[in-house]
Amino acid sequence: MEHKARAAKLQEYLYRHFASSGVPKGMHCLSLRLAYEYSSNVQARRQLPSPELVPRLTDNLYNHFVVATDNVLAASVVVSSTVRNSVKPEKIVFHIITDRKTYAAMHAWFALHSFRSATIEVKGVHQFDWLTKDNVPVLEAMETHLEIRRYYHGDHAIGANLNDSPNILAAKLQARSPKYISIMNHLRIYLPELFPNLQKVVFLDDDVVVQRDLSPLWDIDLQGKVNGAVETCRSSNPWVRSKSFRSYLNFSHPLVASNFNANQCAWAYGMNVFDLQAWRRTNIKDIYHYWLKENLNSKLTLWRLGTLPPALIAFNGHVHPIDPSWHMLGLGYQSKSNQDSLQTAAVIHYNGQAKPWLDIAFPKLKPFWTKYVDYSDEFITNCNIMES
Repeated sequence: MEHKARAAKLQEYLYRHFASSGVPKGMHCLSLRLAYEYSSNVQARRQLPSPELVPRLTDNLYNHFVVATDNVLAASVVVSSTVRNSVKPEKIVFHIITDRKTYAAMHAWFALHSFRSATIEVKGVHQFDWLTKDNVPVLEAMETHLEIRRYYHGDHAIGANLNDSPNILAAKLQARSPKYISIMNHLRIYLPELFPNLQKVVFLDDDVVVQRDLSPLWDIDLQGKVNGAVETCRSSNPWVRSKSFRSYLNFSHPLVASNFNANQCAWAYGMNVFDLQAWRRTNIKDIYHYWLKENLNSKLTLWRLGTLPPALIAFNGHVHPIDPSWHMLGLGYQSKSNQDSLQTAAVIHYNGQAKPWLDIAFPKLKPFWTKYVDYSDEFITNCNIMES
């Protein structure tokens, strides 16, 4: 009986996993309509930003944000929530990076919608001269390697442990999403090369909502470190599991055990302050590539969980912890978040399967995201994207 109950629980989480991996019909419709608009409406193809604002793209007196995503509506919420909660939105510059297939739709959306006085740039990965196969050979190998493709595109029920807790099982399933072998998900490791003229940027994932003015992030002294991030080993939220390197790396493997400390504190992706000047003085990118190769050569036995493990390794010794109130995690895993923290956090992060644009989103948490969607917008209504 107990085994049947666990098997049923596994089936439930598999259903949620597949639901989280799909694209809702309305959002697919939105991309198609915007792509058509791009081809037929000159305004949807207008230069972003307008010519007189182009100098801002490399002006370090502005606050530069980077988002890499193929989700138009998610990108819109990130930008809208950041701008609406900013004390000085005119100081904001957003660099939105997307893939080739989404570029037309993404460009059209931001060309046809106003975001107060913020400056917005939309670029496809194909438009970066630096981003060639010669410069990212490891990532190309990851996308074509047979073992990798089996792991990310194969039967996700194989290897699932029925004894895992629901949160751990959900995290393991999410980590097998094919998006983790896409170059889009690795772009942040190339920020110094992609933005050679910038000194400091804030990188935001597309499943976050900004609730406070983020300009003070540029005043944080990172003390010579590269990455300002919230640590996840000392969470004050009882519903977010504390995490160390042991949570992400396989310390039963001698290569891992001999190089890293299992009890070392982990940190979060999703809202990171990157000092690009300090970064350029390091070999972080080379370390990242080296360990991706090692994991590939070890048949994925060094780690299995997504893209954070190689980042934990590469940024080891280069992370400056910032106040936890800047970044609240876990809204995509469970609904029992600390309500005080939820109300006061600068950035809330729907990491996990229950993204706020999906039907499986937690009803109590979804409104924090939907408040930044204009459901009266012509494109939104024509695609039947509804609030609930």
